[in-house]
Amino acid sequence: MGEAGASSWRVRRARAPGALPSAAVSQDRRRRYEIGDPELDALLETLLERAQAKLGPGDDAESLRQLAVTALRLLRDGTPRGEVKLLNSALKELRHAFRVFAPYRAVRKVSVFGSARTGTDHADWKQAHAFAQRIAAEGWMIITGAGDGIMGAAQDGAGRDASFGVNIRLPFEQQANPVIAGDPKLVNFRYFFTRKVVFVKESHAIALFPGGFGTHDEGFEALTLMQTGKSELLPVVFVDAPGGTYWAEWREWLDTHLRARGLVSPEDFALFKVTDDVDEAALEILRFYANYHSSRYVRDALVIRLREAPSSDELDALNRDFASLLKGGRIELSAPLPEEGDELPGHPRLVLRYNRRDAGRLRLLIDRLNSLVDPPARPLPASPHEIVAAPLPPGAEDEREA
Repeated sequence: MGEAGASSWRVRRARAPGALPSAAVSQDRRRRYEIGDPELDALLETLLERAQAKLGPGDDAESLRQLAVTALRLLRDGTPRGEVKLLNSALKELRHAFRVFAPYRAVRKVSVFGSARTGTDHADWKQAHAFAQRIAAEGWMIITGAGDGIMGAAQDGAGRDASFGVNIRLPFEQQANPVIAGDPKLVNFRYFFTRKVVFVKESHAIALFPGGFGTHDEGFEALTLMQTGKSELLPVVFVDAPGGTYWAEWREWLDTHLRARGLVSPEDFALFKVTDDVDEAALEILRFYANYHSSRYVRDALVIRLREAPSSDELDALNRDFASLLKGGRIELSAPLPEEGDELPGHPRLVLRYNRRDAGRLRLLIDRLNSLVDPPARPLPASPHEIVAAPLPPGAEDEREA
């Protein structure tokens, strides 16, 4: 298939023969999202054109136009002041967080969750510290809630340069730990929901150590989002201390009370791993990306990006063993689709009409794809990482406490 066309919202891309309809074409067929007053809509168009000329065209000017329309419609709706303040604060928090993370898009990151109350002499603290050292030695970065306990252990293990903190403002228990306090990569949130959006958006893996309600909330939410297809699949590891049973007993409870009653599928257990071995936890994360790179949807087709394409025999085996994942057709090998633009042009694709129901089976498909290439070596011994700290984007300092 041919290369994608220009990215400006004013330019329509040509469809290659047999290509899926693009989002831009579909948008044209829908009613245009506007304020509803011709004079105001014209003024908004003029403002956006001038803003683009001075500030830059943006990757998706049409969505930015709709965002402005939504804000102005709040006036028409008579939205109460408190609700407007909530929307305003949430948007500013997310914008600031996106800007802080933007310079590190090319670096994979693992979110680490666990109790803020765990002391430095506890086996769980030492395990989190060792895990963060191992994964940072592989060039990964760490995201935590920036508190003490397990969060502080992970950031101390990874080091300041390889750490992000996404702190929630609470009346207790959640002051930023000394490792990340004052760092430009520390983001303070007023709302849990905006903080969770950032965790989900920026994480390539999740590691959970023993913790309380918040830790279980984050773990179950990650599994729920993957199971329901609301987030991309990623490796999730539940890590006990050596010989510990905290997560092992939790898994037994899931097996006894959820799987046995048919409340989850047996394949859903493929979405996570329980271990008390730091190296095995790190290897589970690294193995997930041995061949699999990422995925996205193009209309109703799931596009899986790989490092190495399967052979024709391997592709036939995938179609035979994973036919239950399909709404129809076959798993096909493909070049990048036009709708993907210039994303990862050198990576082969698998395109399939995924039924969006069997996330556990989809994870098993990814595991099979990863098994087609040489497995990664066991993680390197802990050593100082070399992640170059990027400068905070201009103006971000002004918004850190917005």
